[in-house]
Amino acid sequence: MPTTPTAPREVEGILLSHLKTWPGDGAVALTGATAVAAGGRVERWVACAGSCERPFPWASVTKLLVSLACLVAVEEGTLDLDEPAGPPGSTLAHLLAHASGLPFDGSVPLVPPGRRRIYSNTGAEIAAELLEERSGMAFADYLYAGALEPLGMSATALRGSPAHGAQGPLGDLVRLAGELLSPSLIGQPTWRRATTVAWPGLAGVVPGFGRQDPCDWGLGPEIRGNKSPHWTGLTNSPSTYGHFGQSGSFLWVDPAAGVAMVGLSSTPFGPWAKGAWPSLSDAVLAAITT
Repeated sequence: MPTTPTAPREVEGILLSHLKTWPGDGAVALTGATAVAAGGRVERWVACAGSCERPFPWASVTKLLVSLACLVAVEEGTLDLDEPAGPPGSTLAHLLAHASGLPFDGSVPLVPPGRRRIYSNTGAEIAAELLEERSGMAFADYLYAGALEPLGMSATALRGSPAHGAQGPLGDLVRLAGELLSPSLIGQPTWRRATTVAWPGLAGVVPGFGRQDPCDWGLGPEIRGNKSPHWTGLTNSPSTYGHFGQSGSFLWVDPAAGVAMVGLSSTPFGPWAKGAWPSLSDAVLAAITT
């Protein structure tokens, strides 16, 4: 059963104590749902620490916005997850799941679609281009109208590649995490598909953490599964999903615990994050477990 924190102040203390060990400036938050209000609106609690108003680069956490925008377009009938996109034999779903065969950067596929999990910036960019073509809107405009504005993420902007160009403050990243925890813009069948492993059994590399076999991924969010080592905690459930970025950013949702955590940093991802993020994740999960 999902758990809820009995003492958010205790959680804030944990966040602050861990944040003090990070290099440079940063911000971190934990959020969860407390109740469903009239009309189906989800009420959430948030515990946060650090430079919560400062905008930080999100790097590859931006890919969660690409996924969300594409899924909104699927709900509207503008896109179809199974329509051709990318190299021959690939679909939009292949692109979002890093299963198209495209390399990290470049348009020449390394393997046929569905054979290997190859993390690809190009795949995310092609998905955004397809949405532009189908909607008749610039991707940044569709993203704003379809996701950022409805979620109240007014301080977030896409500047550059849809694969890694977003930047914004902690509050907006918390809003995104809340949406990915309890979606309001996407129907449950679509969201279940997005957070279920696509093309199970594919091996691949999680940047910064090496080869994983299998390297589970959904349609945008990485799925933790049984990966080791990993950037989430040892006590995060295998169903945990999210993304991290080379700017020192991360977002994970643990549906088994009923919470989501986000972090932003002025210090790029490196050895410090490999120790700090899992330790913090385990500490907050221990604090909210009753």
